[in-house]
Amino acid sequence: MQERPMWVSTNGHAERPNVARLFDFYLGGAHNFAVDREFAALSVKSFPVDEAARTSRSFLQRAVRHCVARGITQFLDLGSGIPTAGNVHEVAERLLPSPRVVYVDNDPVTVAHGRTMLKGHRSVAIVGADVRDPDAVLAAPETVRLLDLDEPVALLMVGILPYLSAEDRPADLVAKYREAIAPGSHLVVSHLTADREPALVDGLAEMVRLTGTSLTPRDAAEVAGLFTGFDLVDPGLVMAGQWHADTEDTGRASALAYGAVGIKH
Repeated sequence: MQERPMWVSTNGHAERPNVARLFDFYLGGAHNFAVDREFAALSVKSFPVDEAARTSRSFLQRAVRHCVARGITQFLDLGSGIPTAGNVHEVAERLLPSPRVVYVDNDPVTVAHGRTMLKGHRSVAIVGADVRDPDAVLAAPETVRLLDLDEPVALLMVGILPYLSAEDRPADLVAKYREAIAPGSHLVVSHLTADREPALVDGLAEMVRLTGTSLTPRDAAEVAGLFTGFDLVDPGLVMAGQWHADTEDTGRASALAYGAVGIKH
């Protein structure tokens, strides 16, 4: 029998590894199942996926701190996964008395985990919706209750856009969200790329396919195009592990994703 946390229903989804729960495990979280831990133990033998997860989370945390320093007090985290292990509200709450945070994910089990974890958080919620449907995301009761889109908001798309195919038209999708947010809002993006480590990215994509999902890496020009209508914050589009980092990350995983923050003008 699979080992399962008693505080959330799995609805039959514990039989195969789940990307959100794997990410939680790589970050040292406890919101994962035995099937995830078994898959993770095998994956790290051939790919530095735990290092990649930590690099992504560190970028997210630095970006949130930067947004708070610029006066942002509300956050919309698209494709958030399980809100654990140093996620947005935890970072923001160290700097603000009552940041408003809405997490969005389309996986029912991830959302169930999140709602259980966030009980008692009046200014934090998770929405069950697909990021490819901005109308559903923005009209969700939690979003309407917590976020004032007439004021600047941080729109976080950290690691989610590679899960969108070319047919999903990610640049057009980002543009729809851009139209819905106020000037001064911040767009935070990290995106998988094969520009520097193509063989490593091929291995990652193959590993992710085993979880029933797929990845689409994009080059620097494609990622930069996502920021149409935004002014990039220095140092612009760089490797996510290098963006506002105190020390240079020289690990292989540091060359897997671009990161940048832009301000809507």
